[in-house]
Amino acid sequence: MRAVYYCYHLDEAAVIQLALQRAGFSPQQVNELSRFLEVLIERPADFMVVSFGGDKHVNLNLLQSLRSQTTVPLVVIGEVITEDMQVNLLDAGVDLYIQRPFSVRVFIAQVRALMRRAAGMPSFSFPVLQQSGVMIDPSTRTIQVEDGAHHRLTQLEFRLLYTLMTYAGRVIPTETLVEYVWGFSGEGNRSLVRGLIQRLRSKVEPDPANPRYILTEPGLGYQFNPYQDGE
Repeated sequence: MRAVYYCYHLDEAAVIQLALQRAGFSPQQVNELSRFLEVLIERPADFMVVSFGGDKHVNLNLLQSLRSQTTVPLVVIGEVITEDMQVNLLDAGVDLYIQRPFSVRVFIAQVRALMRRAAGMPSFSFPVLQQSGVMIDPSTRTIQVEDGAHHRLTQLEFRLLYTLMTYAGRVIPTETLVEYVWGFSGEGNRSLVRGLIQRLRSKVEPDPANPRYILTEPGLGYQFNPYQDGE
């Protein structure tokens, strides 16, 4: 398993690296916080750790961007912060906030606990779904539209499409999709779903600009259209 981490305090980097190794990861350090998202996109990880210096150094926009790309556990380490900031971090998709000073032994146990919960139900335990010529295979996390080529989905794309196809013909509110796909709730998350819908349409729709499978219900949410022309 691979973990990516950034440390505001350089002397803390060695501690986090050792802890992640003991937890069973192959850790990669990111030296510049601005590069964190780029590294994650270039090569997906199974775990993320971001170490900040305090309230003034917390980058909520970055954390929200990270969460928009992946559902893997996200841990933030920092100083004593306000209650409002703790709420903001959780709403941004942070799974755990660790306050300095912290025990390395407890940190390792927390990492392992997060990974156990993140594992959840294996995707291969879900059945293959087929609707209106679209087939989604959980065992390989791929889709095939009619008789075309197979396309591999990211973890988030798979969760979103599988949810929509499971409830085909029903409009699912945007807030509900955020909870199903990302596993957290909060206001201001419509942009997460909108961006993911666009990426998913590029793989599913013959003409993404004029979708026939994944439909938008303005002001409500999205649905998978089980009725195609001629059916």
